[in-house]
Amino acid sequence: MSTSASTLAIAKLSSAPESAGQIAAMLDHAGIEWHNMSCHNWADSYPYCPTVRFRAAHTGTVLLLNYDVCERSIRAEATADNGAVWEDSCCELFLQLGEGYYNIECNCGGALLVGYGLDRHNRECAGSEITSAIDRWTSIGRKHIPLTYMTQKDSTNADWHWQLSLIIPVATFFHDGIARLDGLSARCNLYKCGDKLDSPHFMSWRPVGTPRPDFHQPDFFGDCKFL
Repeated sequence: MSTSASTLAIAKLSSAPESAGQIAAMLDHAGIEWHNMSCHNWADSYPYCPTVRFRAAHTGTVLLLNYDVCERSIRAEATADNGAVWEDSCCELFLQLGEGYYNIECNCGGALLVGYGLDRHNRECAGSEITSAIDRWTSIGRKHIPLTYMTQKDSTNADWHWQLSLIIPVATFFHDGIARLDGLSARCNLYKCGDKLDSPHFMSWRPVGTPRPDFHQPDFFGDCKFL
């Protein structure tokens, strides 16, 4: 996957992994590059800045996502799909293929939220047949995680380093009825948040120019091209 200032070009792979836990190795082998999620939105109000990067590829019928996160604390209180995962250590993809856009959010414990709508209001949550088909892997493990801190070492704070991988079938985009991702042009943004962590933060790939935290802003999405 390559990037310009505001465009992601998502490379096509010839085959999909058998499970989400194999994504990182597959993307390594294919030479899919990492991209920083380094837009530190609302830094005056939320000064903490975790280190986050992501990479992606597709096979035509599935989208492969891999996130890499370093942060001082982690949390995964939401354990059921379509819960309040954004309050936890959470990585998110917002993707617009047509008029509306999808939000695909997953916390560090593997709980997932998928929604669709025109804006942040009146969003439609995907049914269990959609969410259960999204294979997910987290290096921490799929489990409940109360707010947890790293211990202090040599007067410096060690960070939690964790990864998340998702296999997202094309059927996830249930309002657009697309059969394949090949050649599609889209709009997107990717985020890392943690509303109820000890140091709330709202990082993104593309900057969000609103006065307060709000990721439901398609006007600030970047361009996305599936090769």
